[in-house]
This record gives sequence, structure tokens and C-alpha cells, in this order.
Amino acid sequence: MTSVIAFFILICVLVFVHEYGHFWAARKCGVKVIRFSIGFGKVLFKKTDKHGTEFAFSLIPLGGYVQMYNGENEHQARANQTLANKSVLQRAFIIVAGPLANFIFAILAYWLVFANGIPTLKPVTGQILPDTIASQAKLPTEFEIKRVASHNVQDWEETTLALIGYVGSARVEVEGSLIGEDRLQRFYLDLSNWNVDGNKENPLTTLGIRTKSSIVKPEIKQVIENSPAAKAGLQAGDKIVSVNQTPFDWTDLVKQVQTGQILELTVEKSGNTYRYSLQPDKKDDRYFIGIVPSYEPLADKYRTELKYDILTALWKSVEKVGALVKTILQFIGNLITGELSLKNMGGPISMAKGAGATAEIGWVYYISFMALISVNLGVMNLFPILPLDGGQLILLGAEAVRGKPLAEKFQLRFQQIGVFFVLSLMAFAFMNDLIHF
Repeated sequence: MTSVIAFFILICVLVFVHEYGHFWAARKCGVKVIRFSIGFGKVLFKKTDKHGTEFAFSLIPLGGYVQMYNGENEHQARANQTLANKSVLQRAFIIVAGPLANFIFAILAYWLVFANGIPTLKPVTGQILPDTIASQAKLPTEFEIKRVASHNVQDWEETTLALIGYVGSARVEVEGSLIGEDRLQRFYLDLSNWNVDGNKENPLTTLGIRTKSSIVKPEIKQVIENSPAAKAGLQAGDKIVSVNQTPFDWTDLVKQVQTGQILELTVEKSGNTYRYSLQPDKKDDRYFIGIVPSYEPLADKYRTELKYDILTALWKSVEKVGALVKTILQFIGNLITGELSLKNMGGPISMAKGAGATAEIGWVYYISFMALISVNLGVMNLFPILPLDGGQLILLGAEAVRGKPLAEKFQLRFQQIGVFFVLSLMAFAFMNDLIHF
């Protein structure tokens, strides 16, 4: 339920922000706005203002639109209030105002987050797995990453996004120092054969990096309902002593679960020792037994808080949005060239899960996630295909060069191709979500 509510709020806010950009620019340019709608389909609620604009909330809130006057007979307005009557520059301003509003919102959201402070973990390596990209680069443990190529990084989110942006590159510089030391060291990662599939495994793990994280205790924190662990009789508070007669180690337990073989657990319960046999269940090509472990908190030296004074926070938020735009463009480029699998694309279900997870952790993480999605929406809407804003800018550019609009037949075909592409992409992302749900 948290995911549904958090997703609903997120999508409504971001759609409102984007469409308000178009609405505000249209009003500034003297274009009459017929309707401002959050959502598509049947109108559930509407209210008309003194300018004759209808503000509506519609049945399917997975988008929105601003309907502008374009000379239709059923609407009353002056001839100079039509969209078509405006100059190419004014129409371009109205179009670009939507994505621009997304970027401005993200800057303001990150400004709030950085001024308040957001606790996070420093990008410190906890373990380097053998025979991996990281081990071949001789990346050490207890190493705090401070820069990836040209990107300054402060936590694992920034580090992961920066690295993904260089998938396919044969030499990516990683700069940092051992935790607690000042001497900078540089290592070079060969990402030309880095196979990233974020739906199956943490991208850092496929790179050979295990992050410095909280120590997992043998005590079970939670048992998932109807899971193999629950059916076997395990309960929260039970202490795992051994797995297949080997002393408990969380990493080893995860590996044993992924074999799909029956596990023999020795468990301490209320001072007594019991043995359980568990057959892992399979979901999305991965096995699970349904237990959530307890953790010992990390030492303070591995933690940080991204917090700045008001002016510095504003500048940091601008830097953050700029870095995200660059990373997203690199990510899209890698998808197009095939360096990244399309399986890494997420749709509304992934977004809902992310919204729910961040909302449960704390409001600053939720606002930060909302800002990230807002930047994504801003960039995606500038893609040069119809019906996206970028496609409309392409048509306006052609009109500016030719001195007149392109033929209606060409525009219609361009739009049909664009709509097919966008719907196909949305369907693929949704199916990808369902497969990994």
C-alpha cells in the first residue's frame, strides 16, 4: 500500500510540474489554455477559472496534458490567442518549458534535501571479489572512491551511476584513498566487457565490488509470510548457528540458497538448538528462503551526511542535476549501442517500488528519488520523436529553416512512427517490470 500511495503522489506531482511549465509559458505568450489535466481518460473532477481554463483530474494519472486554443469553433477566444498564431520562438518556448520545469523542480528538491541533510554511506569498498574487473584493476579493500573519470562522487548512488555511464569503455579512471588516509591513488577499470543487469544483481557485484556495509548478525529480524523459512517454523529472533554444518556467514548462506538445493540450518531458539531443512523457492530466476537478517551498524568513519549551508546547497543541487543529465544521456547512449541490456529499463512498477522503499526510509530519500525521476522525465521528453516535446521542437526547427511548416502528411507519418516507438518502449518496460516483479 505504501508503494501505491507513494507512486501516486510522485506521479501526480511530477506530471503537474511538467504540465505547469507548458501552461505557464502558454499564458505568458498569450495563448488561451482550454484544459489543464492531470491524467488521461474520463474526467473525474474539474474546475474552471476566470480565464475559462478547465483544470481537471482524469481517470488514468500516468501523464497529463495542456490543451491550447488553436482556432477550434467550439471555443471562444480571440484570433491572437491561438497557438498557431504565435512565432516559432514563442511556440518553442512553450514546448521546452515542460522539461525545463522538471529540471527546476529537481534543483529545488535537491536544494531542500542538501540544506536539510541526507545521511548516506561513503563509497568504500568492503570486499573485492577474485577474478573480476575490480580485482584485475587491483582495487584494494577499505578504499574510498572519490572520483570516477570526470565525476566527483560522494556515495554509492553517485558512484554506481557514474560507472554505468562508462559501460563499454576500456579504461576508466577511479581515484580515491584508503579510508582515513589523504594520499590519493588511481586505478583503471576495463569496463569493455562489463555485463550489467540491474534486475538480477547489484551492478557493483558484477564489477567485483562488495560495498562496505553493516555487518550481518546471525539473528533473524523477520520471516516473510508463506516463505520456505516460515513453513519450516523459523521465527524472528532465532539465531542461525550453521548452514550445511558450516559456521554461519551471510554471504555463504546467499550462495547456498542460489544453488536451489535443500539447506540444513542449525538454529538456536530460546536457549535450545534445532535443525531445519529448507527447500528454497524460485522467483525471477533467483532462489529465496524468506528471512531478513539483523545488522550491526557501521562505524561512523564509513558514514557521511550530505549537508550544506543554503547557498552551497543550491549550487550542489545544480551540480547534481547537471551530473544526472550527463549520466542519463550516457546511459541512453549505451542502451542504443547495445553496451547496456534493455533489461535494465524500468517502468511504472519499478518506479512504484522505488517510491515505496524511499518513502519508508524517510522523506529526504523520497524527495531525492522524486528529483531523480523528474530529471529522467525532463531528459526523456526532449527526445526528438513525437509526441514528446523533443519531436515538436524538431518540427519547429524545420519550420524555422524552411519558413513554413512541414507538410501535414509528413507530420502525421512522423507522429505515427513516434507514437508506435513510445508505446512499444512503454510496453517493453512494463513487461520487464512484470517479469522481475
